Amino acid sequence: MTTPDAIPATTGASVTDPTRASSSDRRDDTTAPLVDLRGIRKSYGAVDVLRGVDLTLARGEVLGLVGDNGAGKSTLMKVLAGSVQHDGGAIRIKGEEVRFHSPSDAQARDIGIVYQDLALCDSLNVAANLFLGREPRVGPFLRIGRMHEEATSVLREFGVRVTSTHQLISQLSGGQRQSVAIARAASVDPDILILDEPTAALAVTEVESVLRLIKEVAARGVGVILITHRLQDLFRVCDRITVMYEGRSVDDARIDDLTIESLVGMITREGSAAA
Repeated sequence: MTTPDAIPATTGASVTDPTRASSSDRRDDTTAPLVDLRGIRKSYGAVDVLRGVDLTLARGEVLGLVGDNGAGKSTLMKVLAGSVQHDGGAIRIKGEEVRFHSPSDAQARDIGIVYQDLALCDSLNVAANLFLGREPRVGPFLRIGRMHEEATSVLREFGVRVTSTHQLISQLSGGQRQSVAIARAASVDPDILILDEPTAALAVTEVESVLRLIKEVAARGVGVILITHRLQDLFRVCDRITVMYEGRSVDDARIDDLTIESLVGMITREGSAAA
């Protein structure tokens, strides 16, 4: 008896109305941006958190999404990841307008996200975390040996170093934990990967490892959206920057046209995009 090596975490839920073509019938526009957000709005009661945000992301691009606390970055990414529903505007994924009602809808559209809290289980080992929810099985039985083999292969593929896939997550350093979380998200072959503060509170050497991993993921054609307050990291990995301010997207520039000083000016609204 043969079984798949891994059980998918989702089964391809419909992301818009029932009349829209299923995922197997879709014909993605390969010339369109991976992500095209237009006029995205979201309010909580009388508070307008998003007030008409525009954002695009191309294949293989690393886009830095920056802004002061309260600018709306995290809410916008939650909209794209399906955990928050927007009130207005349009979301287009690979040229097709969609509306997400849950995270599984976004996952069915090949969108992955790694939140700042990582959502790793400290009491499980590295392999179990990598395959959580999609463990290889034979009937009702886990294929433990196969899972560790596959985990080793995934970590090697993305250059993530741990002592053993049998190590508990709680035994890893902050950088190793972050790298495992990114490798887990990237191992299911997303087209779009959102990273929320992946280098926060990491040592210098660990930051280097995570930035290298981000470059590796993007080199595979994955569009990456990077949220970070570490502006120096943006200049290491990003191709382009989108700046948010008080719920709006207010600037967009190529990273080569910026300096740290000009970027700070864009974020605080005290400068221009030109270096």
